[in-house]
Amino acid sequence: MNSVFKALNDPTRREILALLQQKDLTAGEIAEQFHMTWPSISHHLDLLKQAKLVHAKKDGQYIYYSLNTTVVDEIVKWFMQFKAKKK
Repeated sequence: MNSVFKALNDPTRREILALLQQKDLTAGEIAEQFHMTWPSISHHLDLLKQAKLVHAKKDGQYIYYSLNTTVVDEIVKWFMQFKAKKK
């Protein structure tokens, strides 16, 4: 869970997740959305993969990234345990 929170701590990574919520994207398509270097984007994607928030699938010369909804569901469940129960 710590790696998930570390990954979610950065606004760029949260924006990448929002992009992937819409559709799967290649690393290049993700990089086009930001004004930063390729190594920086690669670092952000690596942290998201380590946290298992995204899947990476190689297809020919491209790597497609997709949102891992299973981990997202686990995060939501974890947060929901803190919701106060009404009496």
